[in-house]
Amino acid sequence: MIKIYVMDTNVLIQSPNALFSFEDNLVVLPMVVLEELDHLKKADGETGGNARKCIRLLEELRQKGNLLEGVSLENGGICRVEKNFVDVELPVDLSLEVADNRILKVCLGLKKSRKEQVVLVTKDILLRIKAQVLDLCAEDFISEQVIAHDRQYTGRCEVYAPDELFKDFKKKGIPVDEVYQLDENEKAFCPNLLENQFVIIKSDQARKKTHLGRVEHGILRKLEFRKSSPYGISPRNAGQYFLQEALMQPAEKAPLVIVKGMAGTSKTFYSLAVGLEKLMNHPTGEYRKILVCRPNAQFDEGIGFLPGDEQEKISPLMRPVLDNLEQLLDSNEDERYKDEEVLRDKVEEIYSRGFIQAEALNFIRGRSIVKTYLIIDEAQNTTPDQIKGIITRAGKDTKIILLGDPNQIDRPFLDERTNGLSYAAEHMKGSPLCWQLTMTAEECERSELAMEAVKRL
Repeated sequence: MIKIYVMDTNVLIQSPNALFSFEDNLVVLPMVVLEELDHLKKADGETGGNARKCIRLLEELRQKGNLLEGVSLENGGICRVEKNFVDVELPVDLSLEVADNRILKVCLGLKKSRKEQVVLVTKDILLRIKAQVLDLCAEDFISEQVIAHDRQYTGRCEVYAPDELFKDFKKKGIPVDEVYQLDENEKAFCPNLLENQFVIIKSDQARKKTHLGRVEHGILRKLEFRKSSPYGISPRNAGQYFLQEALMQPAEKAPLVIVKGMAGTSKTFYSLAVGLEKLMNHPTGEYRKILVCRPNAQFDEGIGFLPGDEQEKISPLMRPVLDNLEQLLDSNEDERYKDEEVLRDKVEEIYSRGFIQAEALNFIRGRSIVKTYLIIDEAQNTTPDQIKGIITRAGKDTKIILLGDPNQIDRPFLDERTNGLSYAAEHMKGSPLCWQLTMTAEECERSELAMEAVKRL
């Protein structure tokens, strides 16, 4: 049966193409949504960009027909603007000056006048609650939603191998169909291993013996950079060995690296270390520079009000990156902070020589980034559209590293299933051009307190 989907503005701002996600049903835009899009079209950053994109899409539909009567969509549905139901009554405590309440009026009017089921689609949890109070059906926009966090791809697993194959692993590798896992009943089964997936291989005769490997064209291969120490940093656990392997690979072989994990697992620290190794310690000519972007929940709205030029404006947002740089540029923990001025000069020299640049995330839109080591820190605060825009900006010989923790999201209307980091990870898994890894709580290396907090909080 055909349904009527009433769209909230926040859905269109996050995903302008949401109009085309409802198959052969009727998509209704209340007049107040058009007013909000008009208000947002001059906003900076992604909000303004998506508002303008949505307005252009509506203009294309207007040229095809009358939006008040309904215009056919390519997917078989119909989109129309609704300007009626101004006389529908709401509870007295719901003010008509609030745009959300005007959307609720449209939903109530459609429910009374139409036989089809009316569904309000909104990212706003409180608006969904108010809809339920008014006996209206309301849903989140889930077209860009991935599976639950605890079932998402981690890029790593443990397997067992016959002892005779285990012994020759470093020389010959092991075919993926020769390894196995055990179910709850200790029954062996062949796992479905994806390209570039990292594996901890255990001998089935001596399970304390392990090798670290990676899936490559149906074979488990040894890590190429296991013995590397980028910028003097050595791995301390299996996760860091896997992380080092993905980061050290050239852009030609591993142009996209996605690393998820909680704070303290050295995601940003290790990414910067590998970048500095390739640009400063042993210049390979692979990259021209390290470019660091760090989205922020209030970034689009707040950056314009900060004093100074672009670099000065974004410096507060890049403070975590600077903290990691300080540790990398002076590895002596006892002496590092005895002369703050010398340490600051070292950091400033890195920037002044152009080795590292920091830019606002919204300035990446429309660019083609070539021969660059690009780090997107805190990528869980990006939207699926943003992350798509970032990855599609990758030019020749550019390596993109997406870092973040899907459980630490600060941006409104995003959660662990709809953020850009999880979206990219789920849709890119198995790609030969994408290397993924989820760090575990046991691999937290920040401090004993940080490890304890990860376990307890």
